Order: sequence, then structure tokens, then C-alpha cells
Amino acid sequence: MVEVKLHDVGEGMTEGEITQYLVSVGDSVKVDQPLVEVQTDKVSAELPSPVAGTVKAIKAEVGEVVTVGTTVIVLEKAGSREEQQSGAGKRAQVKSDMRKEQTSFKMRIEKSRPAEGTGRVLATPYTRRIALENNIDIEQVKGTGPAGRVTDEDVYAYRDQKDSSVPEEPEQREKEQQVTGHLPAVYETPESNMIPYRGRRKQIGKKMSHSLKTIPHVTHFDEVDLTNLIRLRDELKEETGSAPGAAAFFIKALAIALKDYPVFNAVLHEEKEQIELKKEYNIGLAADTEDGLIVPVVHHTERLSIAEIHTEIKRVLNLAKENNLTKKELSGGTFTVSNVGPLGSIGATPVINEPETALIAFHKTKKMPVVRNDEIVIRSMMNLSMSFDHRVADGAAAVAFTNRFAQLIENPAKMMLEMV
Repeated sequence: MVEVKLHDVGEGMTEGEITQYLVSVGDSVKVDQPLVEVQTDKVSAELPSPVAGTVKAIKAEVGEVVTVGTTVIVLEKAGSREEQQSGAGKRAQVKSDMRKEQTSFKMRIEKSRPAEGTGRVLATPYTRRIALENNIDIEQVKGTGPAGRVTDEDVYAYRDQKDSSVPEEPEQREKEQQVTGHLPAVYETPESNMIPYRGRRKQIGKKMSHSLKTIPHVTHFDEVDLTNLIRLRDELKEETGSAPGAAAFFIKALAIALKDYPVFNAVLHEEKEQIELKKEYNIGLAADTEDGLIVPVVHHTERLSIAEIHTEIKRVLNLAKENNLTKKELSGGTFTVSNVGPLGSIGATPVINEPETALIAFHKTKKMPVVRNDEIVIRSMMNLSMSFDHRVADGAAAVAFTNRFAQLIENPAKMMLEMV
């Protein structure tokens, strides 16, 4: 018998939630065939079969949180000599690949793929759970996502269309509740809907709750004049036909400011009574994807030019949208940025992405009357909010840090000279 155990598929993970089994007891499986989907605090990964054989037992329930090293599936190896010989070469390759994965394990973020030969509908475990809770056969839902993938919105749209076309009788609703075991909560109204709190959503909630419970957050607000930066970008577009996005300038300015105020590029090791000042400036980008919040990282921003940062931002954000980020691109962050301005935000109190010390949010840019040299002029102003760990830094340092950032952004030509 071969025991398939949960192993570390992320950066130092200790546990994961079983979100979906891709096989059942009695199924025959091939080497490297996906067996089960597991959700960690960062990613959803599939555990492959190490051998060809038959599923003999499933040891953990869907929704159960298990620790690394826990057996989740038991397999019986294929018994015939021919089967063992035919799979030997592939098993050797799998072992080689698994060794490589120690440094370059490619994790598919909530990416559901059809098991070979089954023709399963493309959908994340979270989307399947929504369909199940709403008594919807996901096979009947037309997917509008990449490669025909069924999204949460597709399920809700199908449900609403179904509800509007076929009025549900009270007796039918009662029978469905008995079948699914769902009983209305005390404050639930006939118009309310229950959606599952599992998978990525639950992991995000767990991580955010832990951050707020353990880190004394303080949020500092400031504003930055982007007029000169906008003018510089317009000039670059006119001269060269293109210009790096504002976010690339922001991240480069942050890298310079973090060098001046390294306490915000740090990790607190409270049990050791030490604050580790990181030597790399790896900026995480809080990205809102179809499957929830994810934070890909732009590494070594201190070494990159503004144009190179712009290229790297586009690359990692596209990978996030395609659910194709790697372990490296999800780890090693030292400071996080949340650019919510394009969404129309004018202010927020962002939650720190622990174990980091600080996170900064950039908000909506709008033209406003301001006083310059005793005259009222129109300038393009942007609000920012920076949350930091008060155990590590004080308010005066946060003000000085954002002042330094503003100085660089408000004088972009000077900032580019400092990069030389």
C-alpha cells in the first residue's frame, strides 16, 4: 500500500484544507494523475499520484484542515509486471520532477483542470461549492471564463435565470432543504442566499484575522501631488510612443524610500527579541483575481529600472489572472502595495500582510484646488494610506517615510537621477 500524504506545497506551510477529491475509492489512477485539491493560505494545489494503481481509501473529509504529513489517500500499486514496467520510466521522471519542484514548484492558483478522459467541467472548488449550495448541476452551466471555465458569476446568473423562469413552490423548497440538510438561520429571509465560507475565501479570512489580532495596526494618511509625474509620462508617450505605468514609478520610489527607512522593510521576530532588516526590496502587489485576493511579488526592485519594474508588474499580474503563478512569484515579499485607485477608492485602513511590517494603499487621483506659492492652482492629487506595525516603528517614522516617497514622486526627474 502507498500512503499519499500532504506535503509542503507552499512557503513553509503547516496545514491545508481539503477542498475537492478528484478520484473515488475503487478508481484506477495513473502516475502523476491529480488526486486531491488542497487549499493553503496562499494557493490551491493538486497532489499527484506517485504510482499507478487503485484508490483503496480516502482518509480525510472535504473541508477538513489537515497538517503536513497527514495521510489523505491510500493507494494499492498496480500488481501486474507489465503495468509496473510501463510505468517505471514515467515514475522515474516524476521523481526527478518532484526534486526540481523543491525550488520551482509551479502552483496553479485555484486552477481546476479536467481529469484525463473524464471531461469534467472547468471550475474552481469554490465555484463548485456555490453550485452545490444552490442545487445546481454545474454541468448545465455555460462557462464564460478562460477555456470555457465556469465562474462564480456564471453560477449566480444560471440560478437567477432559473429562479425567474420557474417559480419555486414552498413545498419544493422544503423538500430541497431536507435533501441538502440546510436549515434557514434565525435571521434568514426568503430573499437571502447562503454561500460557502471555504477554500480561498476562508484562508484569506484566517490570514487577515490573525494579522489584526496579533499586530497593533496604525494607519497613517497622506496625499501626494502627481501633476509632475503625469506630465512626465505624457512627454514620454509623445516622444517614444509609450511610458511606464504610474505603479512602476510608485514601486521604484518605495524601493528608494525603504532604503532610507529600512524599519519598514523588516520582519519582527518577537520570540527572539529581534527585528530583521531585509536586504532585498521585494514588493508584493495585492491583486484582485476572479478567485480572490493574491499577492504576487516583484523581486529586487532596488536593482530594476522603472521600465523593468513596469514589465515585471505586467508579467506577474497577467500570471495571476491566468492562475499560473509560481512559488517564487508568491513568496519572499518584504513590503506590500495595494493600488485601489483605479477602482475609485478614496481611503482605507489596509491590513498588514504578515510577517511584513507595513503595507501602503494608493487611492484615486483627482484634480483639486490647492495652494502653491500663495496661489490657488489645480493639481492632480492622490491620497495614500499606510498601515504599519506599531511594535516595530512609530508614527514619526511613518510620516517621514511617506514624506520621502512624496518627495520622489512629486519630482520624478530628480528621482530618476538618484537611480543613476
